[in-house]
Formats: sequence, C-alpha cells, structure tokens
Amino acid sequence: MALLEDLNWRHATKAYDINKKVSDEDIARIVEAARLAPSSSGLQPFRVAVISDQAVKEKLAKGAFNPECMRECSHVLVFAAWDEYTEERIDTIYDKTTDERDLPRGRFSSYTDMIKQLYAGQTAEEHFTHAAKQAYIAFGLALAQAAELRIDSTPAEGFDQAVVDDVLALREHGLRSVLVLYVGYRDAERDWLAPMKKVRNDTEDFVLLY
Repeated sequence: MALLEDLNWRHATKAYDINKKVSDEDIARIVEAARLAPSSSGLQPFRVAVISDQAVKEKLAKGAFNPECMRECSHVLVFAAWDEYTEERIDTIYDKTTDERDLPRGRFSSYTDMIKQLYAGQTAEEHFTHAAKQAYIAFGLALAQAAELRIDSTPAEGFDQAVVDDVLALREHGLRSVLVLYVGYRDAERDWLAPMKKVRNDTEDFVLLY
C-alpha cells in the first residue's frame, strides 16, 4: 500500500520554499527511477537534464507558463526525447546490451533489422512522438519516486519548447524537450492547492470491466 499512500500524498505543488533544497542523493534517486523505466525495444530514447543553477533556471523561466515554480523550486528536471531513431543509435544500444550480457554483437540483429526497417518508413516527427511517449513512462516513475521521498513536485507540459531546447542546447545532442518536472519543498503558506482534497474519478467510473 506504500505506493498508493505516496500517490495520495502528492499534489502538483503551486509554490516552493526557495530556501529548502533537495539533496544530491535524493535527486539521484529520482533520476535513477527514470533511468530504470521500461521503454519500447529497450532503446531508452530519452535523457534527463538536471538543473540546479539559479542563473540557468532564470533563463528557462522565460519560456515557462508557471515561471515562479521554475525560479523557486530546488531543481528542474527536463525530460528530452530523441529527435529521431537512427541505425547508429539502435546499434549503440544493442551493442551495449550484448557486451554487458557477454553475448556476441549482432545476437539480436534479426530484431534490430526489423525495427530499423519500421522506423525507416516513418518521418522524424513520428520518431520524436514515439520517443516522447517513452519519456512519459519514465516521468511517471520519477514523480512516484519523489513522492516516496516526500519531495514535492509539479509536472509541467506548459513551457516554450524552443526556449528550453535553446537554453540547454538540446538540439546539439539530438534531443527535444518533452516534459518538465519541478522538485523541491512546498511553501505551505503560498501553496493554495496543498490543503485541498485530492479529487479523482470514482473507481466505478474509472474502471471498465469486461
């Protein structure tokens, strides 16, 4: 029941205490939860940028829909997805997999040839959309890990992708921003959502039974 209790505890924090910082150890745990997330074909087509520098956060705030959260939170985690699937990227992942499992390189070539052919028939934008979906899975696990640590967070899709990509030079790494996660500790006096009841659909309305 611990996970359900953690999820009931968390909410999208609306104001952060600028004087309280999350430890490096706890940030590492949140990021590790994202790193261990499942992904399609095990490709892990996303990365997580961790921002604690206040000057960088100020630059990012120019593209944020909730700039105060960006400025006041302890850390900003930016989830960024591959801009496209390439044969080189696929081979790099599978070479690492076979090397670490003491298997010959090319052991999974029949499968990798199949997915290379699949992606070859798609546009770069389709690639990015698919990769972004994988980032969402990791994002959810990071959110849950923060809650388990009783670290407040705010998931955000509301930001100017171009600003974030530019400030972090993501395009130079073949990445495009997808999601932002603010983490820190709430300012109880200013966080208007904190005292409110969590509201979700009732189970009988949420679940479809067949």
